[in-house]
Amino acid sequence: MMTIAHSPCVLVIETDESLANQLSFDLREAGYEAIVAHDAASGLQYSRDRQPALIVVDRMLSGESGLSLCKNLRSAGMCAPVLVLMARDTVDDRVACLEAGADDYVLKPYRPEDFLKLIRLYLKPEVDTSEQLRFGDLILDVATRRAIHNGRTIDLTMKEFELLKFLMEHPREVLTREQILENVWGYDFMGESNVIEVYIRYLRLKIEDESHKRLIQTVRGVGYVLRES
Repeated sequence: MMTIAHSPCVLVIETDESLANQLSFDLREAGYEAIVAHDAASGLQYSRDRQPALIVVDRMLSGESGLSLCKNLRSAGMCAPVLVLMARDTVDDRVACLEAGADDYVLKPYRPEDFLKLIRLYLKPEVDTSEQLRFGDLILDVATRRAIHNGRTIDLTMKEFELLKFLMEHPREVLTREQILENVWGYDFMGESNVIEVYIRYLRLKIEDESHKRLIQTVRGVGYVLRES
């Protein structure tokens, strides 16, 4: 029996009806299934019911901040990539998005080609592989994008996975902030930013606990290294 491949589902949470229609139209034209929610409450409900492959959230939702919704999505256990639509591109804005649990952002005014390029980047077909990276008691399953530490399974967001994967591919090697930005985010961050610090903190909270030694260590003035204490 032939198996029919389903298009990835993208949930758009957007108050502006005109923009929501444009986003969903462009997504469908590009071959994705698109569903639209016009407020945070219904967006959260859709995310639970439909388990979308990716979620797009406008930072300026009526009734609730899009960033608050991002935090609620992560608190609810949603690990799908989350992209935030926002009007400003300052370091503080970027960091606020990432601290809320978003993986990336899309700038307004809306440009279909830029938006769809980012969607394709995050929804690349998964490579069929059983590869696992190991460092001591820490295992990273590349196929499922999950970490296992001392027998405990840990769900990771897309960027958390990519950051941990990069660190585990270079164990005991001091990686500069520039190397991490280029390899994990794919571009150079201009100016000072604590985006990496934010995600290092997320990973430490997830993979470390008080009874075990710190695995991801800070090399002051340089970057980070995965090594035994």
